[in-house]
Amino acid sequence: MTLAAPPRKRPLSAALLPLGLMFLAVGSSVALVFPFLSLFLSTDVHAGPVRVTVFLVVSPLTGVLLSSLIARASDRYPIRRKILIAAAASGVLGSVLAMFVRDYWVLLALVVPAYAVAGALFPQSFAYARQILERDSPDRAAMGISAMRTVFSLAWVGGPALAAVLLDIGGFRLVYGLSAGMYALAILVAVVWLEDLNTGNPAAPAPAPAAGATTTVAVATPGRWLIPLTVVAFVLLQIPMTLAVQALPLFIRDDLHIDPSRAGLILGLCAALEIPLMLGLGALTTRFSLRLLILVGGACGIAYYAIAWVAPNLWVLLAAQPLNALFICAITGVGISYMQDLLPGEPGRATTLFTNTFPIGAIVAGPLLGLSAHFGYRSAYGMATALCAAGFLFLLAAGLRRRRRVTMRDDAPPAVLEERVQPTR
Repeated sequence: MTLAAPPRKRPLSAALLPLGLMFLAVGSSVALVFPFLSLFLSTDVHAGPVRVTVFLVVSPLTGVLLSSLIARASDRYPIRRKILIAAAASGVLGSVLAMFVRDYWVLLALVVPAYAVAGALFPQSFAYARQILERDSPDRAAMGISAMRTVFSLAWVGGPALAAVLLDIGGFRLVYGLSAGMYALAILVAVVWLEDLNTGNPAAPAPAPAAGATTTVAVATPGRWLIPLTVVAFVLLQIPMTLAVQALPLFIRDDLHIDPSRAGLILGLCAALEIPLMLGLGALTTRFSLRLLILVGGACGIAYYAIAWVAPNLWVLLAAQPLNALFICAITGVGISYMQDLLPGEPGRATTLFTNTFPIGAIVAGPLLGLSAHFGYRSAYGMATALCAAGFLFLLAAGLRRRRRVTMRDDAPPAVLEERVQPTR
């Protein structure tokens, strides 16, 4: 009798290469548009400060709402690939509208929802990557997610500079035209190379154990506040990232009394450090717990903002950038995998919960920047230090476990207990 050979799995690289192209397209489309959105509204749309503020607040809030609704559907039904295609198509629509429409209220009514749906591309791409990695190489899932996050960061290294060149050549129509092209590339990748995946959240309940001798054991389980406390912690850790970047040129000008353009030197150094550190942390996820790496990153954030708070000159800020880069990489890179581990079987919801912490943090950072204008922009780094410390404490509190008594049959395999008690890495 001849036994049929088991089907060969597709190499992991064959799945990650199209995903890498997808992340490059998604990152480039956002990096081209986002840094110059306020300039677009004030110059081409002729919106005043109040209307610009309303647009910049309504846009992320709409994105948070719609991406959350999309996330629940993506985990319930096997439609994640279709969601990627629809979200990219919505990005094409929003970019094409922005190329030609110059009426503020039309942009608010049509472009904001279109880009809000397109914003689901970022978390849903990570959710899709998580499913692929869990299926083909579960021991390297966190490392693969960090690698994909690095590709997204690479898009931001060149995206804003390319957008500045395009503005000089052809204005915002050229910028939004290229953005539409990037979204179209994402559609092509999803249609041609990505496959449909089943959801990892089975609806059927687990079978009841058969009668027999039982033993009651005490185990440590995550508290019911684990997810809410973790989300709050990430919001508190995301606020300083936006606040510090917004305050940096003003702090350099008013407190250090040097050319504010030097802020570009600091930001460029930090961005350059992030790429190798992101890959390095990804490799460490196979040896250390994700929670430990995030806590180390949070401690680096506290240290960096405290140093910046008292920094007497530019050289101190430059020397402290490795701490800043490590903080950013740990929170924005490893944080995605950590949240996905907390919600197994719901990669869409987990990733969306995490990614939504950034726009929420950015909204909160705006008023804090205005407050720092009254006390000196150095105070923005004092606020960032306190917020980072608070986020660190929330992460510690979220990791506390409560004792719980579990009864199981004596002949049950150890895996049964592992399934009942989900550990956090």
